[in-house]
Amino acid sequence: MSQNHYQVLGVSAAASAHDIKVAYKRLAVQYHPDKHGGSTLYEELFKAVATAYHVLGHPDRRLQYDYQLQVAARRAEEARRQQEFRNQGQRVYGVPMPPPAPLRTRRPAGAHERHYRPIPRQKTVFTRRDYWMAALLIAGFLLFILSVKVTMDHVSGVRNYERGLKAYVEQNWEGAHSYFTDALHFKPGYAPALQRRGQIEQLVHKNYAAAEQDFRAALPAVSTHQQGRLWLRIGQCQAGLGQTQAAQTAYRQALDLDSTLARAWLLRGEDHLFGQNDFRRAARAFSQGLRHEPASSRLRSRLLTFRGLAHYKLKHYDAARRDYWEVLEITPRSGQVYFLLGRLAQQEQDREHACEYFRRAVVQGYAFARAARDTTCTGR
Repeated sequence: MSQNHYQVLGVSAAASAHDIKVAYKRLAVQYHPDKHGGSTLYEELFKAVATAYHVLGHPDRRLQYDYQLQVAARRAEEARRQQEFRNQGQRVYGVPMPPPAPLRTRRPAGAHERHYRPIPRQKTVFTRRDYWMAALLIAGFLLFILSVKVTMDHVSGVRNYERGLKAYVEQNWEGAHSYFTDALHFKPGYAPALQRRGQIEQLVHKNYAAAEQDFRAALPAVSTHQQGRLWLRIGQCQAGLGQTQAAQTAYRQALDLDSTLARAWLLRGEDHLFGQNDFRRAARAFSQGLRHEPASSRLRSRLLTFRGLAHYKLKHYDAARRDYWEVLEITPRSGQVYFLLGRLAQQEQDREHACEYFRRAVVQGYAFARAARDTTCTGR
C-alpha cells in the first residue's frame, strides 16, 4: 500500500507547519543522494520527501490535498460496506466464495423422536465463609435499623422538650408536663426534661414523691455543679414529705458538691435554728450562705433575717441589729423586721424605741405587731 505525504514525512495529519518543515529538513539531510554515493534508492526517497514537502509546505496545496484524502477515505469506506453487505449469491472477483450450505438428508427430528435425560439436582453446600457473610449482612441490617430508631427517638425527644420548655416559659404547666413526659418516652433519662418535670411536680403540683424520683433519675447525667442543685431540690422534696433527717442529709450532700449554694445553707441553718435550737451552728450556716449570695436579693434578706434572729437568741444584740438594718436596706417596707427590731429594743429595756418599731410594723401591715404594741405601749 502506497504512503501518503504525511506518512512519507513521518508526521500526523494534524501536525503544524513548523513540525512539517523540521521533518522535511531532517529527512532531506538523511536521504540526500550525495551522502550515499549517488544511490538510486536514496535518490527516489529524496524525491518523495521533496514532493511531500512541496504539497504540505504550502497552505493552499495542503488544504486541497487533505480534501482529496478525505474523499479517498469515504470511497474506501463505501466500497468496504458494499463488499460487506453484498448479495451472498453474487460472485465478486478476487473475493473467496462463501461456504456452501449444510447438506440435509431429512428434516430435523421432532419432539417424539428425541430422548431426554434428567440432570441430577446438585445439593447446595454452604461454606463457613458463606455463613460469616450472611451473619455480617444480618448484623449490618440490624445495626442500620437500630441507628435509625435511635436517631428518630433523639429527634422526637429533643423536639418535645423544646415544645415543653416553651410551654414552661408561658406557665402552661399541664402542657409543659405533657411535653416533658413525651420527651422522656422517646429519650429515657434525658436530664433536662427530668429536671423541668420535677420542678413542675415540686412547685406546682406539690407531688414531692414524683419530683424526688425525677431529680434522682437526672443525677447520673449531669455535671457535679448541677448534681449539687439536684440534691438541694431532693432535700426540699423530702422536707415537704416530712422526712427531716433525710432532707438534712441531702442538703449536706448538695453542699459537699457545691459549697456556693446559698439556699442549702439557709435550709440547714433553719433546721439548726428552729429544729435543734443550736443557734451558733445556725448563725455559722447563715454566714456561709451570705458569702455566696449577691447583695439586694430576697434570699440574702432571708439569710440576714434568720442570722439576726440567731444572734438575738445568743444575746448578741448589736450583731442582730446590724443584720436587721441591712435587711431594711433591701426591703424597706418589711413589717416583720420592724417587729424584730421592736423585740430587740424591748429586750434592751428601750421602751420608746420598741414602741416606735412596733408602730412602724403595724403601719406596714404586720398583724403580730399590733398586740405587742398594745401590750408594750399602753398608757403612753
